[in-house]
Amino acid sequence: MRLSGKVAIITGAANGLGLAAAEIFAREGASVAIADYNEEQGTARARELAEKGYRVAFFQVNVADQDSVNLMVKNVIDTFGKIDILVNNAGITKDAMLKKMTLENFQRVIDVNLTGVFLCTHAVIPTMTEQGSGKIINTSSVSGVYGNIGQTNYAAAKAGVVGMTKTWAKELGRKGITVNAVAPGFIETNMTAAVPEKILEQLKATIPLGHLGKPEDIANAYLYLASDEAKYVNGTVLHVDGGIMM
Repeated sequence: MRLSGKVAIITGAANGLGLAAAEIFAREGASVAIADYNEEQGTARARELAEKGYRVAFFQVNVADQDSVNLMVKNVIDTFGKIDILVNNAGITKDAMLKKMTLENFQRVIDVNLTGVFLCTHAVIPTMTEQGSGKIINTSSVSGVYGNIGQTNYAAAKAGVVGMTKTWAKELGRKGITVNAVAPGFIETNMTAAVPEKILEQLKATIPLGHLGKPEDIANAYLYLASDEAKYVNGTVLHVDGGIMM
């Protein structure tokens, strides 16, 4: 198994991409900390995975709050003994055209999607540095690389994630810690489920593969970057988007 003996924190893992990653990581031998704000949903998903024989536990966290993040990381270490992998997957959207976007909605997305990545990474670095190894995987987006109409806040946060990824890759590489990012395209999740069918069909027409991605497509990219197969991959942004932005 590709992650045998490893301990992974996956934020935003109560549903969507994070949940798919949690199951795939557990199947590959990792002990998985499902870290999510939604306690009811996260507890249920952790219980379901544990019933399949996986070593999984739920940890409630608000990634935008430093005290909450630090407590979550402490609890994961107390439970599993170490942290080998952090997947900064948690994210939200509050879309609007620039003219109609409120400061509150702009800041909320920045707090979760950008500051949250900083806080979670900042919290795990001491233990990873002490053990001389670690994998940080950040979730960006094609919106953060190319921009997207109606997503000033989301695109700004995801672009910031790319910048932090490359900076941390340079800072932490000599400490045995690799830092990479995945930039998903349009994936079949709760976010895209809210998009009108007419718009979805227009989106599919722009994708060379002709369809949206599945959560497992992103989870498998996380798995590759978390595995020893990617031990010499550092500071990269892996696009998993069906070729939409070629």
